[in-house]
Amino acid sequence: MARQSGLIKLKGTLDNVNFYKTKDGNLARMKTSVDAKRIANDPAFERTRENGKEFGRSAASGKLMRDAVRPMSLNAADGRVTARLTKIMTSIKNLDANNVRGARVVAQGIQLPEGIATLKGFDFNKEALLGSILYKPFTVDVNNGAIVITDLVPQMDISWPQGATHIQFSCGFAGLDFDENEKDLQMSPAVNLPIDATQSTVTLIPAALPGIATTKLFLLKIEFFQEVNGVQYTLKNGAYNALKVVEVA
Repeated sequence: MARQSGLIKLKGTLDNVNFYKTKDGNLARMKTSVDAKRIANDPAFERTRENGKEFGRSAASGKLMRDAVRPMSLNAADGRVTARLTKIMTSIKNLDANNVRGARVVAQGIQLPEGIATLKGFDFNKEALLGSILYKPFTVDVNNGAIVITDLVPQMDISWPQGATHIQFSCGFAGLDFDENEKDLQMSPAVNLPIDATQSTVTLIPAALPGIATTKLFLLKIEFFQEVNGVQYTLKNGAYNALKVVEVA
């Protein structure tokens, strides 16, 4: 894969080179002459088939997590979240020491401390990182998913975008089973605060425990609103909203 330069950007195929446009810019790559049937049967492509199988499983694990968290991430995720999460799942799959190459899975890798550390801290919106917005420390109770931010003063402890008048907090407690492809998400009621100098303690408690407890994810979400004539409107369609995996168990 190469990046196109110059004033004229090409699209299409020229001399076995494909020119195309992506979110990362105008790119070019050689067109392969190897057909799918050969890749599926030729012993020379055994490694390719193994890599393809594992990539497919990693992508499926990423989709399971995205589907589980979708109620929270709909307005708090960037356009590259699928690719970024698949990359994370691939790294976790690589930790699987129980299965041979071609059969490694995320369900094994996530059981290791290294797998948990790889997923912990994942931001769904790379344009709005939680750590760059919230400066106040918080606690996470892994027993019930509760998140508490003590003595929060929005004007001091929050970096808010221009035009925002209110900030809203919510948390999620997700249970995932990467082996059985099962998911369950329980969310807390939202806490909405004006962005002023008032001090308060934000307590977020999920409505219930998830019915699946194989892998547990704890998420914290921040949303920004602008109030006009007593009505709050989502700021910039959620472009500044943050959602992060703050703990994994």
